Amino acid sequence: MNDVADTRLRDLRRMRFFATALLVLMFLIFVATSFAEAEWPWLAYPRAFAEAGMIGACADWFAVVALFRHPLGLPIPHTAIVPRSKERIGIAIGRFTASNFLSPRVLAERIREVDIAGWIARWLKKPGNAHSVAQRAAGVLQQVVRSLPREDVNAFLTRAARFGLESMPAAPLASRLLALVWAQGEMQTLIEHGITYASAALVRNRETIKQKVSQRSYRLIPKWIDGILADKIVAGITQALDEMREPTHPWRIELSTAVEKLISDLATDPDMLARGEELKARLLENPVVVKQIDAMWVEVEDKLDQLTSSNRLFEMLEEMLLTLGDRLANDERIGEAINRWLRVAVLRTVAPRRTEIAAFIRKVVENWDAETLVKRIELQVGPDLQYIRINGTLVGGLVGLIIFSAVRWLKVPG
Repeated sequence: MNDVADTRLRDLRRMRFFATALLVLMFLIFVATSFAEAEWPWLAYPRAFAEAGMIGACADWFAVVALFRHPLGLPIPHTAIVPRSKERIGIAIGRFTASNFLSPRVLAERIREVDIAGWIARWLKKPGNAHSVAQRAAGVLQQVVRSLPREDVNAFLTRAARFGLESMPAAPLASRLLALVWAQGEMQTLIEHGITYASAALVRNRETIKQKVSQRSYRLIPKWIDGILADKIVAGITQALDEMREPTHPWRIELSTAVEKLISDLATDPDMLARGEELKARLLENPVVVKQIDAMWVEVEDKLDQLTSSNRLFEMLEEMLLTLGDRLANDERIGEAINRWLRVAVLRTVAPRRTEIAAFIRKVVENWDAETLVKRIELQVGPDLQYIRINGTLVGGLVGLIIFSAVRWLKVPG
């Protein structure tokens, strides 16, 4: 037994001893007053109290014992009620639990009062809790990763990746990615780098350009004129590139318009959609692409295996749990969102299955043997039932004393 059960058993034994001791006390008072009544007539009143108290104590003892077993082992009808009604008790407990605790209305009211996110945050912030959870989670992940068949997992992930790529429209995805990059200014930065690179490349290859111009010019034209012409070409292109650095340059505006039109066409133009799907199909059929997908998952598995084999995974999990606890404690918006989600999850999980839960409770009670059922119930309500015996002794004695006194006062013959 656990500590709670031991405490309840001690309470039950103590109260049972008090109730029995009170019955014995009533018996001793009755015997003593019966012998001394002839000498002290007023002892008739304590005797009447003790006599009625014994009757009340015996009656309540019989009632309490009859709930759980046959009094004195005699098979008296309508006794040992709990063992004989085990099936009905299981049905009643299950039905009571489902109707009064698991109905949608009651669950909604009670769960609304519970700050689940706050409790999680406080629990995670207690020293050692996050450490313990991270340690156990890391151990479980290590066992899972090591027990999985590597080839089968790799094949499954490859199929999943291919299925995901096949089910995802290529052109709209490219449109969203291009729009994201364009909106963040990454394309503009890339254009700036391209202009800078082109200018530097012209300067570096000035002599090469002169040679190309000389090779393509007429033989009668002097070489120095070819050099001047090449310099003019390089200078003109360099000036044009420098002017393109300005965002308001017509070519930049034209480029922006073309990119925005491309983003729109990729998302809506049927021809673009068809071309995107065709390109995606050719890529997925390419052996090089398939090999790269396989290699990617092999690399992922290798990294995961290295991670689980070291303390880094444990450290990451512990850090993640501590961060989660801080966020839940300090960000009311996140805490309320988690509470709302958990409440909905509990309602959708528990409430529709309250009939199954009631059936489970009934089955558990039915599987208990009669002795186990009696012990469990008696430990819960036994001390209070012993109070009934004590109260029955005292109340019975008082009622008997009142009746005896009334008969004496009215001088009704006994």
